[in-house]
Amino acid sequence: MNKPQAVTLTNCDREPIHIPGTIQPFGFLVATSADWMIRHAAKTQDAFGKPAEEILGEPLTAYFTDTAIKQLRGRLAALGQPDSVERIFGLDLFGNGQSHDVALHFSGPSILIEAEPSKGDQIEVSSLIRSSIGQLGQATSVEALLREGVRQMRKMTGFDRVMAYRFGPTGAGEVAAEALAKDIDSFLGLNYPASDIPQQARALYLRNPFRILADANAEVAVIEPSDRGEPLDLSMSLFRAVSPIHIEYLRNMGVVASLSVSITVDGKLWGLFACHHYSPRNLSFAERSGVELFGQIFSLQLERVLRSEDDLLTERGRDIASRLSAAAADNSSDLANAEWLSDTIGGAIPADGVGVWVEGECSLSGLTPNKDQFERLINALNRENPGEVYATNRASDLLSEAEEYSAKVAGLLAIPVTRTPRDYVVLFRAEELRSVRWAGDQEKSIEHGPNGPRLTPRKSFEEWSELVRGSSKPFTRAELKVAEILRTTLLEVVLRMTEKASEQRKKAAEQQELLIAELNHRVRNILALIRALVGQSKDRETDIEAFVETLGHRIQSLASAHDQLTADQWSPASLKGLIATEAEAYLDAKKDRLIVSGDDVLVKPDGFTVLALVVHELTTNAAKYGALSDSGRVEIGLELMPGGDLRMSWRERGGPAVMPPKRKGFGTTIITSSIPHELGGTAEVHYKTAGMEGEFVVPARFIMPCEKQSEAPAKFRKTAAKHISLEGRSVLILEDSALIALDAEGLMQDMGAKEVHLASRNDAAASILDNKSIDFAMLDFNLGSESAEPTAQRLMEMGVPFIFATGYGGGDTIPGDLESVPVAVKPYSREQVEAAIGELPGMAKA
Repeated sequence: MNKPQAVTLTNCDREPIHIPGTIQPFGFLVATSADWMIRHAAKTQDAFGKPAEEILGEPLTAYFTDTAIKQLRGRLAALGQPDSVERIFGLDLFGNGQSHDVALHFSGPSILIEAEPSKGDQIEVSSLIRSSIGQLGQATSVEALLREGVRQMRKMTGFDRVMAYRFGPTGAGEVAAEALAKDIDSFLGLNYPASDIPQQARALYLRNPFRILADANAEVAVIEPSDRGEPLDLSMSLFRAVSPIHIEYLRNMGVVASLSVSITVDGKLWGLFACHHYSPRNLSFAERSGVELFGQIFSLQLERVLRSEDDLLTERGRDIASRLSAAAADNSSDLANAEWLSDTIGGAIPADGVGVWVEGECSLSGLTPNKDQFERLINALNRENPGEVYATNRASDLLSEAEEYSAKVAGLLAIPVTRTPRDYVVLFRAEELRSVRWAGDQEKSIEHGPNGPRLTPRKSFEEWSELVRGSSKPFTRAELKVAEILRTTLLEVVLRMTEKASEQRKKAAEQQELLIAELNHRVRNILALIRALVGQSKDRETDIEAFVETLGHRIQSLASAHDQLTADQWSPASLKGLIATEAEAYLDAKKDRLIVSGDDVLVKPDGFTVLALVVHELTTNAAKYGALSDSGRVEIGLELMPGGDLRMSWRERGGPAVMPPKRKGFGTTIITSSIPHELGGTAEVHYKTAGMEGEFVVPARFIMPCEKQSEAPAKFRKTAAKHISLEGRSVLILEDSALIALDAEGLMQDMGAKEVHLASRNDAAASILDNKSIDFAMLDFNLGSESAEPTAQRLMEMGVPFIFATGYGGGDTIPGDLESVPVAVKPYSREQVEAAIGELPGMAKA
């Protein structure tokens, strides 16, 4: 024996309520073919004088008058939509003076006609409906409209109880408004489970917004034929009998008559007017038609009020969207700031916490999951439809583990702001503990009868409460609309930011290419210049030591000039500063005998290097052969001429007698040819017995006025210490360039170092310090991927003296706690290294 099939709430959803095969007994029904042959009939005895089964197959024209048939044909032609129903009031169908109110519509291939004796109350009903509809226009809120709606509905119908149901997101209904007769129990605020109205009933409420049950105890009339053929679809019927399960449901409540009118918004079932009466009650055809019209007008008024409320919230959302857009234009980082977004968006969509997920990084504010939980929620959101706002008042429906923290975070609204990668702004709502008042036990019971197990409606409607946990206040339709506005705004903002970032990247790439090209150009020019210096110095010098010394000084002069330019981001540099730098570096104690008069000027970068070489050659010649080789002096005059050109004069006085050179060396060539050849200026040199004199003019395009007087930058004021010796000392050189390290090694050995240890990284230097006794160190501060700071700190702890060497000209190269350490700027000469060592205590003398 097979076990009976288990019955669940879905049985109710499968009940074929649109083809019950019966009608309520307050009128008759006939269904005909297109040529008016009767195919179905019910309750015809009183009107036709024959029972239904006896008129099947006969022409309707044998019973209805030609006038009646003509009017029916005319109304059939007026039927437009598939679910349209036409009504005719006071029509004499049989020519016997008895008026009927008639409804007709198409049911599949059949013409379905329903009629009942007319009460002739159309005018009175019309006046009542007009008055009731007028009252609705005064309501400005949903609650006020519902209260007025049930009051007017009861006035029109006279039912003992009129309720306005409002459906929630799950389909459960709440009695949101109520109008009662005296001594009738109130159901206001009670909730009814979604299963009380099965899915097929909800679908039918959308097609046919009106349903009445005049007497739950009346015997229904069977539609003939009842034993063959397809059952007649009564979806749009006015007389359709009610489901036996629903009748039992009403009887359990003690209700005898009921009436329901659908409330629809935007084509969806929003709620119901549900009317109960505790004795039989049937409305006239005109009253039923009027109540149906009232329900349709009420739905339109409800849409108006909801739209008005939505518009207010939407306008607020647009204001917030404008602020978001404006704020992002000023500071795009605000979009990733959860606290800022919480303050901004909270005015339109209330939330207890905000989370932002942008490019794998999160920002949280208020009541939110922790970072790991939030990341898993984001992964769950990514499985939903991309680019759509997602909202739920139970986060555990999205991700089951969210139930663990539902006491803090229960609902969420996620606004996607990008598609790839998926970035979100997520609003969180805390748990809302609610005591829901249910109208009796939600579960329907299963009973066994002659036909096996069947589902029966709830027996008890006594109020009972349930504490609802794990859910938040739902996000409203208006809030979701605002979220869509914000989503669009955020997408636009992110798109603008992306475009701006793309433009900035493009500009940066262009600037980088330009910088690389410019750097390449400058490096090539410098290399070419150094090559020329080497070649010309080699050809003019016969002594190797003199060659090395001369070349070294010239390269050092170029390096100093470049340092002065780069110290101010390749901006024009001071000419007096250039002259002072040369005096500091190469004249030593004689620098005070180089006297500069006149106002300082700034020399642009493309002219600065040329002047640096000219000043260097003038200075070294004076120091070797001219006034500064003896007890004389050099007077330099600077004059900015009216056209903007610079005149620089050079006068040597008090030195040995000067004779013109027997041959023109490279230094003389630089002095006499560089300014005319490269700058387009002039250079005149006269070798007078009292001293050499020179007159140089630099064109205005290379010169800018200088607002304040300058001197040599502090880092170039190195006075070479005398008698520096590293005799017998063990030296550590930390340098990542092999060639520079070898050059420095030779320099240290020339200064008398006993041992020189080379290291290119801090770990290698640490190994040397662990195993060798070091007396002095020279550290290249910038070692590519690291700095020499760890080695410097260890040397300080050990008390070992050291200096830095660096190729960077910026003043912020060395950190503050090491800025007192002497520095030799690359490319350094022996004089520079000796000057730096001379600043160390105890190192000035051998």
